Amino acid sequence: MTTPPEILPYATPPRMAIGTPGKSGYLRLGFELDSEQRSVMRHWERRAPLIVQQELYFDNAWPELPCVYILSSGGPNVEGDRYRQHFSVGANAYAHIATGAATKLASMRNNYSSMEQRFELDSEAYLEYLPEPIIPSRHARYISNSEIVIAPSATLFYAETYLCGRKHYGEMFDYDILSLRTSARRVDGEELFCEKMILEPSRRPITGIGIMGNYEIFATALILTPPLFAERIYKRIEARIDPATAVGISHLPNDCGLICRILGSDSGHVKRLLRGVCSTVREEVKQRPLPADFPWR
Repeated sequence: MTTPPEILPYATPPRMAIGTPGKSGYLRLGFELDSEQRSVMRHWERRAPLIVQQELYFDNAWPELPCVYILSSGGPNVEGDRYRQHFSVGANAYAHIATGAATKLASMRNNYSSMEQRFELDSEAYLEYLPEPIIPSRHARYISNSEIVIAPSATLFYAETYLCGRKHYGEMFDYDILSLRTSARRVDGEELFCEKMILEPSRRPITGIGIMGNYEIFATALILTPPLFAERIYKRIEARIDPATAVGISHLPNDCGLICRILGSDSGHVKRLLRGVCSTVREEVKQRPLPADFPWR
């Protein structure tokens, strides 16, 4: 990943060199249909601290669906960590990917942590990517770059959630920088959209009107799907604003799908709303509901 200009002030060498064991996590998962037309995790490559053990089939409403949980053996992300994830879903295959717990970003002094992701979906493929929230500590510095390559007939539900910080430590928007970039294109190279957010609370307060306001958590759901499904999903998701939450939804460029934003102050409530959006997508595209989350999560 090329270091963007906004992160250069934080690019001083970390105390533990980049590339040492445990600091360059890599995960490569590929899903395809087997001879019985069941989706399976055909390709599987991992490098600690990113860990995936195996796919699970526990969804009673969709027993053929492989569910994968990404685990981390390294604790919070620290300065100098460089992680990469690559997910591919073959023609007509499907999968659900989540994380086992929230991702914590530790306080950083000399460098930053990064995540580079790539999603590839072939024709009629279906993927849900629904990780737990990211929690930035005071002086955390984090950059992510997510690239999506998707066929016109495929569907991707991509979610990400960011908390204000560790509230029980009195940390609210005390991180140094979050640089978040997401782009999408077709298999033939046609560009669909590119979005980038740079959050630097100490330089540009983000609690004002028109940004976060009085809310503490923001979640984004990208729904890349054919126009027919997009219109049905759009009609079912209600935009609203109240003291507890704000929900907005709009169309993405080039008829490639929808983007939904959720703001709130209670992580459990935001998570339930986000899962509700995911369930709406699954119902419209696959005619199956998203099951209730496990009570211990």
